[in-house]
Parts: sequence; structure tokens; C-alpha cells
Amino acid sequence: MSKLNLFPEIQKKIQALQNHTISSERKEVLKPLMSFIQHKKDKGNPILINFICTHNSRRSQLGQVWAKAVSAYFGLDTECFSGGTEETAFHINAINALERAGFRIESKPGDNPEIMVHFSKNDDPLICYSKVYDSEENPSKGFAAVMTCSHADENCPFIPGADARIPLDYKDPKDFDETPQAPGKYDERSDQIASEMIYVFKNIK
Repeated sequence: MSKLNLFPEIQKKIQALQNHTISSERKEVLKPLMSFIQHKKDKGNPILINFICTHNSRRSQLGQVWAKAVSAYFGLDTECFSGGTEETAFHINAINALERAGFRIESKPGDNPEIMVHFSKNDDPLICYSKVYDSEENPSKGFAAVMTCSHADENCPFIPGADARIPLDYKDPKDFDETPQAPGKYDERSDQIASEMIYVFKNIK
């Protein structure tokens, strides 16, 4: 996929976020993910990434969506997934943050609805909903398990089938649910995850 296929709003967002500063500490944290991607690319193997948090409702979903869009922007074919240690639902505040960033959203009804996240005019949308990390829709081998929250990281010391298990802890924006600060805090977390995915994929050779 060419970045030209991405919606213009998402292209502009990615371009703007390339100027975000990432601390040296976070760059160290991101190195294992970069190494995993580079190794798979060099070997010509599929690049499979499963973002995992407790409820698969916020941070892991943001990771899946941004990793897919950013890898497309940099011309790298990456398959991105997400899951949780339990099933809940993709939270509306996280969905709204993606919509504000330029993604186009369609939602089916239900307690745990399928959310179609469109990022490109020519490609199928990501079908996002809450599921456990070893759901049949997710890869069973050869993938990187990216742990986006400390709770999932601590409670899932072993992920079957993963070639790499990479902790990337992000603060949970749910603390601001039902407050006036919620949109800003969700945008802040979305931008952080996007910025770090930009740093990762921009540096793949």
C-alpha cells in the first residue's frame, strides 16, 4: 500500500506527529519491537503484531489501528491485531479519538459491536472489537505480543506462539472517563501511541 492511499487527514496527522519528541528512555523501550520488525522484513517473513491489554478496549485497539496506518504510510506490509485477557468492548472514547484523528468509523449495534475503522480509500477497513488475545482471529504463531498495559504484562508472563513479548506500557485514559478532560486525554494517548509507531516504522530499513 502507498501512503497516497491513506485518507488525507491521516497523512497530515502522521506528518505532524513526526515532530513529536520521544524520550531516550522510550526509544530504548521501543527497540525490541523495531528489532522484531526488522528481522521479519529481512527474512521476508510476515510481520504480525498483536497488541494486548487487559480489556482490549482502549490502548491495545489504538495500538492496532495506528500501527496498521503508520506501517502503510511507510510502505511496510504489516498485519496488526489486538486482544485482551478478557473480553469487554471497544470503548467509545477511544473510537472518538480515532475519528478525530481522521479515521472513518462505522459501527454495528450490540454490547461488543464490530467497529469498522477505515484508514484508506482503497483498502478494507480494520474490523475492531474486544476479544481475548488468543482468539481464533488473531495469529497463533510467529507474532510479536506487544503488552500495552502493566496489568496484562504482569498477568500474562507467557504468550503461546509469540516470537517476541514486548512490554510497551501506556497510561490508561479511562481514569478520565465521564470528565470534561476525557477527549483531550484520549487524544493525548492516541497521539503518543501514533508517535511511537511512527518512530518505530520510520526507522525500519
